[in-house]
Amino acid sequence: MKNQLKAGAILSYTALIINSLISILYTPIMLNLLGQSEYGLYSLANSATGYIGVLNFGLGNAVIRYTAKYKALNDEESCSRIYGMFFRMYFVLGLIALLAGSFLTWNSGTIFGSSLTVHEQKTLEVLMAIVTLNLSLGIGLGLFSVIVLAHEKFIFQKLVVIAGSIISPLVMLPLLIMGYGTVAMVTITAIINIVTIFLNAFYCFRFLRIKISFKKVENSLFKEVMFFSSYIFLNLIISKLYDTTDQVLLGIYSGTAAISIYAIGTMFTGYFSGFSSAISNVFLSKVTRMTTKETSDEELSNLFIRIGRLQYIVVSFALSGFIVFGKEFIILWVGKDYELSYTIAIIILIPMIVSLLQSMGGVILQAKNMQKFKTIINAAVAVGNVFLSILFVQWWGPVGAAIGTAIAFFIGNVLIINIYYWKKIQINIPDFWKNIILMSVPLIISLLFGFTINGKFPVDSWLLFAIKISIFTLVFLILMWITAMNRYEKELITFPLHYYFKKRLQGKGI
Repeated sequence: MKNQLKAGAILSYTALIINSLISILYTPIMLNLLGQSEYGLYSLANSATGYIGVLNFGLGNAVIRYTAKYKALNDEESCSRIYGMFFRMYFVLGLIALLAGSFLTWNSGTIFGSSLTVHEQKTLEVLMAIVTLNLSLGIGLGLFSVIVLAHEKFIFQKLVVIAGSIISPLVMLPLLIMGYGTVAMVTITAIINIVTIFLNAFYCFRFLRIKISFKKVENSLFKEVMFFSSYIFLNLIISKLYDTTDQVLLGIYSGTAAISIYAIGTMFTGYFSGFSSAISNVFLSKVTRMTTKETSDEELSNLFIRIGRLQYIVVSFALSGFIVFGKEFIILWVGKDYELSYTIAIIILIPMIVSLLQSMGGVILQAKNMQKFKTIINAAVAVGNVFLSILFVQWWGPVGAAIGTAIAFFIGNVLIINIYYWKKIQINIPDFWKNIILMSVPLIISLLFGFTINGKFPVDSWLLFAIKISIFTLVFLILMWITAMNRYEKELITFPLHYYFKKRLQGKGI
C-alpha cells in the first residue's frame, strides 16, 4: 500500500508535468488556429456548463470514505451494498445533469446574447450541448473511477490519465489544422472521457473483483451518506461559483477577448493547484483509516505539517519562478496581447498559495466528517467573490474580476480557516507557519537573484529564457537542499536514486 501511495504521488506529478508541457506547447498553436474570439467561446462553454459538474453531489469522496471504512472492518457485504446504492445515485444524478445542462444550452443566447454575435451564439450552443452530454455521462457512470481510487490503485488510475492527456492533443491538433475548430475539440474530449469510463469499469470488475449488490441498505446509512455528501456538494457548488463566475461575468459584460485573457491567467492558478493537491489527494483513504482507528490529533497535525512542507518545496519553486519569469514567458508563449494575463495570475495566486499548502486540512475534515464550518466559509467566499467581481469587472475588466476573487479568498480561506484549524481541529498552525517561514529563505534569495539576472538579461528568445530558468532552478534547488529540507525530505529524493544506481551496478555484476 505504501508503494501505491508513493507511486500515486509520483505519477500525479508526472501527469501534471506532462499536462503542463502539453499545454505549454499546444496552447499557443491552438490560440493561433482558433483566434482569441473562438478560444474565448471554448472557455465560456466550459465555464457555463461546468456548473452542472457539481451534480455528482460529492459522492466520490463518500465512496472513498465508506470503502476505506468497510475495508478496515473487513465487511465486504456492506461494501457491495453501498456500491449498489451509489450506482443508483450516480445514475439519477447523471440524468438530472443532462436535463440541467440542456436547459442552460437552450437559454445560452438569452444569457450571453448582449456580448456575443449571432454566429458566436450558435457556436456556443453547439459547444455547450456536447460538453453537457460529456459531463452527464461522466457523472452517471462516475462510480467506477472513484472505486479505483478508493482501493488506492493509483498507478492504474494515473496511467489512464496520462494516456488521455497525451492522446488528446495528438488527435485534436490535426483536426484544428484541418479547420474543424472548437466543436472538434470538445467532441474528442467527450470520446476520450467515454473510453476512460469503460476502462475504469473493466478494471473494477476484472482486477478488483468488485461486486455491486442492489439490496436495500439501512436508512441510517443512507442518511449518513447524504449528510456527509451534502457538505461536499455545497463545497462543490461554492468552488464552481468561485472558479467560473469571473469568466461568466466577463462573458456577460466584456466579451470573448476578455475571457481569453482571463482564461490564460487562471490557467496558471490551475497548474499551481494541481501540483499542490497531487500529494494530498492520495491520502484521503489513509486519513480515514487513521480517524477510524482514533488516531491522536497530534499525529494528524504532524501529517498536516509534513505534507505542507513537501507541498511548499514544490509550490515555492513554482511561485518564485513565475513571479520572476512569468511575464516574459507569457509574451514569448502566446504574445503581447496576453501580457495582462500575468497580472491576473499573480493577483489570484498570492492568497491562493496558503490554501494550497494546507490542502491536507480539507482531507482531514472530510475524514472526520467535519466539513460544516469550512462549507460556511467557502459559501461566504463565493458570495463575496460574486458581489466584488460584479462591481470590479465593470470598472477594471478582467483585472477587476481577479481583485474581487483574491480579496474574498484571502479573508475566508486564509485568515478565518487558519484560526479554525488551530482552535477547533487542534492542528498546530503556529508550528506549521514556523516551518514555512524557516523554509522561505530559498524563496526570498531566489527572487532577489532572479530579478537581478532578469534586469541585466532581458530575453527575446526561448534559448536565452531557458538558460535563465536553468540557472535559477539550480540556485533554488541548492538553496532549498542546504537551508530548508530536513532528513526525511532529502531521503525522498536520495533513496530512489540510490536504489536505481544499486540496481544498475548489480545488473553489471559490480
